[in-house]
Amino acid sequence: METLNMDSSLLPYFTLMYISIYLIGYSTLFKKWDPKKRVDASSCLISLTHGTPVVFLSIYANFLHPKKPYQHFAAQNTPFQAFVLDFSIAYFFIDTTHYLIFIPNDYLFIVHHLAVLYVFITCRYVVGYGGYAILLLLALAEVTSLCQNIWSLARCRKDEVAVAAWLYSGLSPYFYGFYTMVRGVLGPLLVYKMVVFYWNGGGDGVVPMWAWGSWMVVIVNAILISVLWVSNLWVELFKARSKIRKLS
Repeated sequence: METLNMDSSLLPYFTLMYISIYLIGYSTLFKKWDPKKRVDASSCLISLTHGTPVVFLSIYANFLHPKKPYQHFAAQNTPFQAFVLDFSIAYFFIDTTHYLIFIPNDYLFIVHHLAVLYVFITCRYVVGYGGYAILLLLALAEVTSLCQNIWSLARCRKDEVAVAAWLYSGLSPYFYGFYTMVRGVLGPLLVYKMVVFYWNGGGDGVVPMWAWGSWMVVIVNAILISVLWVSNLWVELFKARSKIRKLS
């Protein structure tokens, strides 16, 4: 894979792949589901296809990097890192399209996806450097993907299927805790290291200030949105359990 030409983009192929997976989910796997839940489940399916694989792909891509550790954040993107970025750009493009068509009022999620696309596209196609740090953040962001998508699918069916209700109820606190640790603790620590590196001139000459500065703004806001989202879920969980205790 390291023989891939940096000028050769696999983005169109990955885009077609995600479209195909989405349509398979919608037309076959979730054919008997309620129409609204059917499109949500199809979105979860492409998220499952992207999330866990991209964690391993990102780690592998960074493991192959020839630079010394202290040079990584400002190193030129390798062909395999470009491959992983294309893999993710295609996913976020298709999932953003899904939201624009079916859930256009979910402005927060749409803006989040568009912001992530901006970071990936500029890193991959404009700057050509900094992919190591971006893929570290991507791996952290997607490490909760499997748990989140199982939780989301169970949430879709919890009012109709007893097993789904049981899974949703049992999984929720563990998923929220895992998500909170990753997005609320580990993510900010990595972002802090990136800010210190770039602020001290680590990217001078290769990663322009407009690029790393805008990346940090986008990433920090994405983390804040994630923390706000999971905080609301914690509040809902505590309210539901408090209500159950009062009724018992």
